[in-house]
Amino acid sequence: MEIASAAAVAYDNAAERRHVVLREQFLLDPGVAFLNHGSFGACPRPVFERYQAWQRELELRPVEFLGRRSRDLLAAARGRLADYLRVGQDDVVYVANVTTALNIVARSLPLEPGDEVLTTNHEYGALDRTWTFVSEHRQTRVVVQKLPVPMSDPEEVVDAVWAGVTPRTRVLFMSHITSPTAVTLPIEPLIARARAAGIWTVIDGAHAPGQVELDLGALGVDFYGGNCHKWLSAPKGAGFLYVRPALQQLIEPVVVSWGWRPKDPGPSVFVDQIERQATHDPAAYLSVPAAIDFQAKHDWPRVRQECHELVRLARQQMADLTGIEPLVADDPRWFSQMGTLPLPPCDSADLKRRLYDEYQIEIPATQWGETPCLRVSVQGYNTRADIERLIAAVAKLLPSVTT
Repeated sequence: MEIASAAAVAYDNAAERRHVVLREQFLLDPGVAFLNHGSFGACPRPVFERYQAWQRELELRPVEFLGRRSRDLLAAARGRLADYLRVGQDDVVYVANVTTALNIVARSLPLEPGDEVLTTNHEYGALDRTWTFVSEHRQTRVVVQKLPVPMSDPEEVVDAVWAGVTPRTRVLFMSHITSPTAVTLPIEPLIARARAAGIWTVIDGAHAPGQVELDLGALGVDFYGGNCHKWLSAPKGAGFLYVRPALQQLIEPVVVSWGWRPKDPGPSVFVDQIERQATHDPAAYLSVPAAIDFQAKHDWPRVRQECHELVRLARQQMADLTGIEPLVADDPRWFSQMGTLPLPPCDSADLKRRLYDEYQIEIPATQWGETPCLRVSVQGYNTRADIERLIAAVAKLLPSVTT
């Protein structure tokens, strides 16, 4: 299979060779076509080695490391992340993952009975549960707006979301890049509208760091949670919470520990409350600068563009195979390194199982409304051969799983 001419401009034989070389930098099983970076990420060898080195230092002198050094080490690692996100060092704090970050926000906001949280029908299930939990305990209401599909006009999406605003809307919660549908949503104009209307903005940025350029300060968002262990390719268990400085006094710790009213406070109450919580291994957090350096060394903007072209290829060839158009237009505003591939009516769970068992292709199956889908993720270690392997396998398996 050959890449269409529009895609070949950015992904050619030289790009293929670069991705083959990059594959050697990762610890993934070489026998598996790993097209599921979006679920848990994959860590490059040099970053993983830095991670293990931090763990060895901790075990060598645990009291010195955790009792005397960790605070300064975390401040330095937080500073590198803050520079990457273009925010102040004390406006961001490390947490294990986005779900943790946004649980902190959801449980902290002073919502009252009858208040409304506005969201979309493209959100991650764990965070849907978070807001449902909060609504049941606070007697608030979660308002879910359906987005028009297929998506081609960002203004239509903005208007569809904003149509759910009422005088009781206190929170706008949505993803930067959606998990079930892999869509980059037009959050910028919605954040601006919400700020003007006095509505708090809470953004799930699980898939954004490393996949799209970020400037959280310029974005003007109130609360933003992100993962470093997905597209930034840091070790598992490295996420963050950013809170706009004017709102940091609203944040309360989910776990009350030494950072709450500490005897030796740091420059940020917000950071102290979240960061200083009993004994934990900070090695994943401390390795985030190594992940940032790895991507800088390998010209990641170019890698991202090449990955985008491979996603375009997968979308195009799957649509040719099934006759079903993708959920969003062929436009980089809508997707970057992930894409949703709609399928005809079929047993998608069986398809997923057989893709792995029979073809060693790791890819998640999802259900979008009544439409079964595969979600393809492409990272720097993926090649054209991975996409060709997927399409060929689906072509063989679909007739036997179609319902």
